[in-house]
Amino acid sequence: MNSKNNSMSGSNGRNGTNDGMASAVNPVTSEPFIHLAGVRKTYRRGRQEHLAISDATFDVMPGELVSLVGPSGCGKSTLLKVLAGLHPHDAGEVRIGSPTHPFAPERDIGMVFQAPLLLKWRRILENILLPAELLGLPMAEARERGRALMAMVGLAGNEEKYPYELSGGMQQRAAIARALIHDPKLVLMDEPFGALDALTREKMNLELLRIWKESGKTIVFVTHGISEAVFLGSRVVVLTAGPARMADNFAIELPHPRTLDLKTHESFGVYTRRIYKLLGME
Repeated sequence: MNSKNNSMSGSNGRNGTNDGMASAVNPVTSEPFIHLAGVRKTYRRGRQEHLAISDATFDVMPGELVSLVGPSGCGKSTLLKVLAGLHPHDAGEVRIGSPTHPFAPERDIGMVFQAPLLLKWRRILENILLPAELLGLPMAEARERGRALMAMVGLAGNEEKYPYELSGGMQQRAAIARALIHDPKLVLMDEPFGALDALTREKMNLELLRIWKESGKTIVFVTHGISEAVFLGSRVVVLTAGPARMADNFAIELPHPRTLDLKTHESFGVYTRRIYKLLGME
């Protein structure tokens, strides 16, 4: 994706090129996979304009899991749709990929939404295979990959079940496998665990970190959960109340593998308090 207009050459949006990378699970390079600079998005309804994103500037490195956190309605989902190419931006620069990491949006993006959005008349494996069908990929290979992904997300043995036969957490695991079936370079996740109960959500946080480690994908994860953002992210981008404006962008220097008892440590609390303060909630 290239800039639409107003290409900007300011800060790269990181607090130091390699800040915090020692704590990341997946290897990264010094070349950003995603680069945003001064991104602005306005919705127009008749004669009225609504500014959804005022100035988004940050980089995402290959193999990172970056959390976008902010209050409801601050423009997080809009920014994700800009990254996905679903919404055009009005100003600034959005660049995904590079000569060494070529990128084709229709092929290289996987999406996971808050609701699993599984087709109720298709069995679970057939739901997972849907992107492969739409992209015209070789189905024998896709089916083999689909079974491997089901094993990776903990769904082995459920290939022939229908969505109603699975719990909410299991359906979201299927949605994650579906997002990975065509081997995308970038996975965009829009509050995928927001509808789950607290215990299932924490289990899914652990599962996502494991899947991220095993798949090596670059992930941008949208949430309004401050604790969730810190627990998952190799870095956190904090957005203020709409229109979305980047308030901070910092590395999470916590060890991997992460376990739930990490949330009781003082170092974890330092990060969450930093976000609370940025959002005026201290």
